[in-house]
Amino acid sequence: MSNRFDHTKYKPFRPIGLKDRTWPDEVITEAPTWCSVDLRDGNQALIEPMTVSQKKKMFELLVEVGFKEIEVGFPAASQPDFDFVRTLIEEHKVPDDVTIQVLTQARPELIRRTFESLKGARRAILHLYNSTSVVQREKVFKTDKAGIVEIAVNGAKEVASCALRQPETEWTFQYSPESFTGTEVDFAAQVCDAVNAVWCPTPDNPVIINLPATVEMATPNVYADQIELFGRLIKNRESIIISLHTHNDRSCAVGAAELAVMAGAQRVEGTLLGNGERTGNMDIVIMAMNLYSQGIDPKLDLHDMDRIVAVVRECTQIDVHPRQAWSGDLVFTAFSGSHQDAIKKCLDIYEEGAFWEIAYLPIDPRDIGRTYQDVIRVNSQSGKGGVAYVLANKFGFQLPRWLQIEFSQVVQKATEDSGGEINPDQIWELFNEHYLNNDKALSLGNFSIEKLEGRETFKAHIDYFGKDIAVNGEGTGVLDAFVEGLKSAINLEFEIMEYGEHALGQGADAEAVTYIQIRCEGRRYSGVAISKDIIASSLDAFAGAASQMLSEQQVAA
Repeated sequence: MSNRFDHTKYKPFRPIGLKDRTWPDEVITEAPTWCSVDLRDGNQALIEPMTVSQKKKMFELLVEVGFKEIEVGFPAASQPDFDFVRTLIEEHKVPDDVTIQVLTQARPELIRRTFESLKGARRAILHLYNSTSVVQREKVFKTDKAGIVEIAVNGAKEVASCALRQPETEWTFQYSPESFTGTEVDFAAQVCDAVNAVWCPTPDNPVIINLPATVEMATPNVYADQIELFGRLIKNRESIIISLHTHNDRSCAVGAAELAVMAGAQRVEGTLLGNGERTGNMDIVIMAMNLYSQGIDPKLDLHDMDRIVAVVRECTQIDVHPRQAWSGDLVFTAFSGSHQDAIKKCLDIYEEGAFWEIAYLPIDPRDIGRTYQDVIRVNSQSGKGGVAYVLANKFGFQLPRWLQIEFSQVVQKATEDSGGEINPDQIWELFNEHYLNNDKALSLGNFSIEKLEGRETFKAHIDYFGKDIAVNGEGTGVLDAFVEGLKSAINLEFEIMEYGEHALGQGADAEAVTYIQIRCEGRRYSGVAISKDIIASSLDAFAGAASQMLSEQQVAA
């Protein structure tokens, strides 16, 4: 059997050779005009097209997000599209600041049917198209360039004639040389000039010329060259709005659109989350959020990303990949230990109102409705920073570095044993079992303190492996006195290496948490305790550390 994976049957795309291109030095400083085509391109790409209720829900979402131009269908191609357009108009569903757009091929009967669907519309964009590419001319239409121009011009004339018969609507005309990327740029400009000669645009009443990458055929820089060259060749440029409609065959639709805006385009068509034919349309959420991350107002309200995703998923029945840029569930989530540690350190010193400069987080997740709990999640690849972040942000524990290192090893073993992720509540259970509610070889009962001449006298009873033992000690502080008394009572030698404390919460009723580490014969042992009394918290934490040490020594014996 022959190998069908044969690259030699494909021709490389030939660049246009624009040597004096200027777009690489341009910087995008404002958002383009957006046009959503979710209800047309997005809908026709679905296995099961949207129902009327789903279309309404999608339209309402698009309006809520802030789209001012929305393509609502191809009314001459299907009765459901026709009926939906009529519903929007007759039920007054289109806000005053929103313009609906409809698509039609350059065929007289389809154009007339399209205008019929728009009767009574306050304002509309009539989007006319016909294919102009070499392969379409030669293999589909079997006609020459003159034949393609004739189709476009006849369609433009029909559009102009129909518009005159419906003067109650404020019309904007849009023309697309479909398959623009496969069309010679000079010929695309020639066809568009012929259409504009019929429509006679002016700066006050411009025509939209949409230049689609109907099939993405080359790298984004080539598309940008095509757009810049077209802008130079088209006549009456000041009366033209150059629009883009990129598809994602090479997975570069967003990059192509961004470079093409740098090359002079003013308008971008796409879909929320990129649903469209083949590998999809240009993802407007991604491009808009890319602008947002550069401090540019995207002119769309994407603050509730989870709701946007939920509505699109409901209407399209298509899931969003958890790592899809900006909208995926995991896009702000770090499992890597080094990433988690860097994020935590940056967040610890971030001050509200300052410029956002946080390692690994291009924007503040809160801006689009996410929380910091989504940022760091823990599995076997995670480190101390991730574990510390979870305990701090959900439970209020500010673990000192030495305890972060120790406890992260406990968590890592648990995740390695399970082979999966561990959630915050499970991390808390581990912490609780390991430090707070573990079986203790030594626990403190009632105690009393007396202070005399700067020295503390400590008296208490402890439970030591089930035995009641009296402890008496003197020191420069309560903890020091307890330690000295314990050393005498059970004949131990150790030293306190680390100590830390902080309040859990705020107010008079806030509890205190204490962290202690002791060393004995080169080994270190940790204890943690919580109490409303800071002294009791310190003593219990020490007892916890001593219990670890004593239990280990008993096992070794």
